[in-house]
Amino acid sequence: MKSLKPTILVTNDDGISAPGIRALIDEMRTIGDVTVLAPDKPQSGTGHSITLEDPLRLNELKTDGTYKEYSCTGTPVDCVKMAVNVVLHRKPDLLVSGINHGSNSSINVIYSGTMSAALEGALEGIPSIGFSLVNNKPDADFSAARKYAARFAKLALKKGMPKGCCLNINIPNLKEKQIKGVKVCRQANANWKEEFDIRTDPFGSKYYWLTGVFKNYDKGNDTDEWALANGYVSIVPVQYDVTAHHAITEINDWNYER
Repeated sequence: MKSLKPTILVTNDDGISAPGIRALIDEMRTIGDVTVLAPDKPQSGTGHSITLEDPLRLNELKTDGTYKEYSCTGTPVDCVKMAVNVVLHRKPDLLVSGINHGSNSSINVIYSGTMSAALEGALEGIPSIGFSLVNNKPDADFSAARKYAARFAKLALKKGMPKGCCLNINIPNLKEKQIKGVKVCRQANANWKEEFDIRTDPFGSKYYWLTGVFKNYDKGNDTDEWALANGYVSIVPVQYDVTAHHAITEINDWNYER
């Protein structure tokens, strides 16, 4: 007999064994029929990359009735593509990515494998959400984040998603009772001031390690950075159309046909 529950695809960029995805899986299994397909190792910072020069391998880890779990040797976006085309053979009713171990607010969305998986879902026309907890520590407490993930997963299934976009939801590192509420925001104007540490390996050869300090230049109180700093869950609608629409008129005024 066919299940009447929604089909939910779960993925991430921290890898199949990360505590964030395990918390997310537990919550999604209370809502629908869950298929998990996540990278077999950490893929943080891979953005929207896909694997073209190496074969992809799919490993079935668990099948229990309507619950299925797989790992993949590729990126988060590879995982979404394989889930839709190889495992499910159709689009799920909902895609959730995360819960990421660390913030994906502001400019971090550009580099995030978590959010790239959600954007790939939006590209496929799947209601998609990326969840992140603003805590990088190994012993991070995901209890509040998982509750908000369940809440917004149910809302997305009920309400649907605006065409061409997904949601970037960041949860502050607070106990659930300490969180003041939810703010729908814009992405803050912030970036990383980057440097490279120059080091020497045991053989005397130099190598470089990327470091940086996050700089928030945005003083607005309608941004994701403001919301998180003030104890709110931030929601930023994100779209895959990266056209700078405001620049079209200006570029058309260039005398480029001379």
